[in-house]
Amino acid sequence: MELRVINYFLTVAREKTISKAAEVLHLSQPTLSKQLKELEEELGVCLFERGNRFITLTEAGVYLENKGKEILSLVDSTTTNLIKNDVISGEITIGGGETQAFDFIAERIQKLREEHPDIHVHLYSGNADDVLEKIDKGLLDFGLVIDPVEKQKYDYLRLPLIDHWGILVHNTSPLCSLKSVTPNDIQHIPLLISNQSLVDNQLAEWLGRNIDHFNVIGTYNLLYNASLFVKQEVASALCINGIINTAETNLTFIPFSPPLRATISLVWKKNQIFSNASSALLELLNPID
Repeated sequence: MELRVINYFLTVAREKTISKAAEVLHLSQPTLSKQLKELEEELGVCLFERGNRFITLTEAGVYLENKGKEILSLVDSTTTNLIKNDVISGEITIGGGETQAFDFIAERIQKLREEHPDIHVHLYSGNADDVLEKIDKGLLDFGLVIDPVEKQKYDYLRLPLIDHWGILVHNTSPLCSLKSVTPNDIQHIPLLISNQSLVDNQLAEWLGRNIDHFNVIGTYNLLYNASLFVKQEVASALCINGIINTAETNLTFIPFSPPLRATISLVWKKNQIFSNASSALLELLNPID
């Protein structure tokens, strides 16, 4: 399967018609159709369902679309990072959950780009499970993760930052009169919690019992959408402080008591061969260790 053909396939998937894709690719329709048919024969699957006006992807086609995008993204970043190697340039890809630690990283990136303006940065937002998966696949250089996270198979640098857990509530909640909340205060109210795989364990330790003993009505991946549920008084959200700006809103963040803190680490694949841009960032961060 050639990269050229993957690009053909992705263009057809995006444009929904052979004719439009052929026009974008500057190919004749018969040539493009032949390439796609040969791709299906090579893979032994049907990638498209052809309708009267538009084509749609089969389940195999959707899988190839997702993987094809990852493949071309990895090729593009690899090529960019190899060229002009005599100067510090190229791309740095960083993924992470919602945390104010990105301010810390942004300050270092700004300092780096002042000296090396040819560096470009690509950010990906997701929880630790999503980020570590992309690091494993080589799609991210670094991940900014909030503990608890299993880091044994990665190299990592612990940042000099601490995040604080608490609860995001609507201003009509009776909890708003409290300066901090205890496990007993929140036992019976509807809750949303992070779906990060290891967060349950950390919260259960603070709560003093299994999370199932509380009124958890759902989970969230990134907090912004969960905060909209809090605004509509659907539930309150257990979360990290500082992610949602509650100023001039109907929301309030209340910290846990006793405090529950989370350390933050920058992680990367062990024995990773970095571009000179990523290496320069790591050298800039290393003195904080």
